[in-house]
Amino acid sequence: MDSPVNDGNETNGNQIHDKEMPLLEHLAELRMRLMWAVGTFVLVFIVCYHFASHIYDFLAAPLAKALEARGEKPELIYTALFEAFFTYVKVAAFSAAFISFPMVATQAWLFIAPGLYKKEKRALLPFLIVTPILFFVGGAVAYYGFFPVMFKFFLSFQNTQPGADVQIALMAKVSDYLNTTMKVIFAFGLSFELPVLLTLLGKVGLVTSGGLKKYRRYAYVGCFVVAAVLAPPDVPSQCLMAGLLLILFEISLFTVRMVELKPEPENA
Repeated sequence: MDSPVNDGNETNGNQIHDKEMPLLEHLAELRMRLMWAVGTFVLVFIVCYHFASHIYDFLAAPLAKALEARGEKPELIYTALFEAFFTYVKVAAFSAAFISFPMVATQAWLFIAPGLYKKEKRALLPFLIVTPILFFVGGAVAYYGFFPVMFKFFLSFQNTQPGADVQIALMAKVSDYLNTTMKVIFAFGLSFELPVLLTLLGKVGLVTSGGLKKYRRYAYVGCFVVAAVLAPPDVPSQCLMAGLLLILFEISLFTVRMVELKPEPENA
């Protein structure tokens, strides 16, 4: 049977494709894509575990610089025999998830792309490319911009003066520090996906710039609620993240206005 040659026959072509590829072949295709994705993650995990100590040093560098700026020795402790080992496992898994994400996204795209029309592929492909880029940008903003401010604020509560009645010094655990940094990095990375999500919804007509403007005050409240959940439990950190979300929401308004479906003239 001849394959369709133009966009007008795409529906018929998809029906032909579905007939030629039964459920078992779809499952076999899914299995192959999952094997590629999982295999990539496992391979990258093994490599990252070999360099886990170096990766952890990179993650701990903002805290070390903040401690050195106060004239203190940068050090982290662990209080259980297995704590350092599992911390390195988390570091490897965290790094592997970052590095292997493009391959996982590519395999997901290769699985769903054959079932899409050409115009749907053209609409979704830019979002697939921009999503990991913005996630990495969000993580970089957290690492280079947010961490120095956060650590300087938390370290200001130390009281290590010789004449103090009770000295208060930080003894951070390796696992607690990793959990905090991972949470903040993922929070910032997900926050930077807000323009992508709203722009995609605007592209398909589920949201409009006018609707977002109408409910702007509620969106602002939602930004502070999300910041309270994702950010560390201190007011300055939550306000900084809320401010970032507000800026991203305003950027989303502009991008939705650019891509939203325009109403057709009545005399068309």
